[in-house]
Amino acid sequence: MPDSPDTDATPDAPGYAEAMDELETIVAELEGEAVDVDHLSTRVQRAAELITVLRGRIGAARMEVSRVVVELDGSDEA
Repeated sequence: MPDSPDTDATPDAPGYAEAMDELETIVAELEGEAVDVDHLSTRVQRAAELITVLRGRIGAARMEVSRVVVELDGSDEA
């Protein structure tokens, strides 16, 4: 089976688990009582970037699962 195509705009984008962990950390920071207003914009921007990465990874996984299901359905007909 060939490698999945890279769906991220940057080659050094984090993997799904790493991006999710970082996003959860940012959300916890933003929900905390001691939100650093000076860094709020930066953290929200980073969260948006991570969400884009996560959506890309989920989309790629969905396409790969669909491809596998189609292959399996095709092999049942043979």
